[in-house]
Amino acid sequence: MKSPGWLPGILVAGVAAAVAFGVHLLLPAVPMLTAAVGLGMIAGQIPAAQRILDRLLKPGIALAARRLLRIGIVLLGLKLSLVDIAGLGWETILVIVLVVGFTFAATLLLGRLLRLPGTQPILIAAGFSICGASAVGAMAAVTRSKDEDTATPIALVTLCGTLAIFVLPVLRFPLGLSDADFGLWVGLSVHDVGQVVATAQIAGPVALAAAVVVKLTRVLTLAPMVAIVGLVERRADARNAALGAGHPDYIERPAAKRPPIVPLFIVGFLAAVLVRTVVPLPEVALGVADTAQTVLLAMALFALGTNIRFRTLARTGWRALIVGLTSWALIASLSLVAVWLLR
Repeated sequence: MKSPGWLPGILVAGVAAAVAFGVHLLLPAVPMLTAAVGLGMIAGQIPAAQRILDRLLKPGIALAARRLLRIGIVLLGLKLSLVDIAGLGWETILVIVLVVGFTFAATLLLGRLLRLPGTQPILIAAGFSICGASAVGAMAAVTRSKDEDTATPIALVTLCGTLAIFVLPVLRFPLGLSDADFGLWVGLSVHDVGQVVATAQIAGPVALAAAVVVKLTRVLTLAPMVAIVGLVERRADARNAALGAGHPDYIERPAAKRPPIVPLFIVGFLAAVLVRTVVPLPEVALGVADTAQTVLLAMALFALGTNIRFRTLARTGWRALIVGLTSWALIASLSLVAVWLLR
């Protein structure tokens, strides 16, 4: 019996996730998800591997990059309880929303000013302001982004998130931050959850607990941000349809069905948050879900990483790098000011 066309790519992504876990065990400072993206980026630069990725492995890699990523985002909701969010207090919740909103808007504006191609401005804005590669993948779904537009934001959030693991702890004592303050700063400013854990754990359990709760609260903003962008996309499609292809203001858009205002996997993510809030789930079940979520996201991020081609990035990548580094500096600075104000 002939195996499904997606099977080889899925198996390779699974092996890559296992290797990424091994890298994390050997180098605890490197989060598993960061290692997975890195492995994908390395594979994507090898000519022989490129040919295999673009042919034999392509169906499975595409499945991992989209379907597995969305399932992983749904399971991510089981990490977050609305009770934990309420425990932060309204001032902290307001600060989180303001930091996310301002960073998103500023990054989007800068990306458009520098004329980044395709949907890169909005994907970079989502990745840096909300939750790294997971946000890039979620926003790519609603904006119907091409793989080449997704690759650069993934590379940038991986680069800056990895730098944060080493840069932020060095600044902790010169800035006079307590363990709790440092955890709040990390949770507000670092991108992926794994990178937050790797950065905050250096300062101990108090910092780690604060960072994780604040970070997961940032993750919750993914749902309304995706909904807003989905609504904008639908209105743009309707406006284009009304103008017609012959109109001078008509904009060529991807030929696909209209994007949902809230994608199904975002609904699943919110449902998972509600389940975690109202249902007393056993620790064993939460542990299994956490492991599954990490493995699925590692496979998905490896797949996304294979789409990154440094040769292509070299042609226009400097503009995207400026946007990414500026956004990283902006969210770190705003978050630090917020920490001082919340003392």
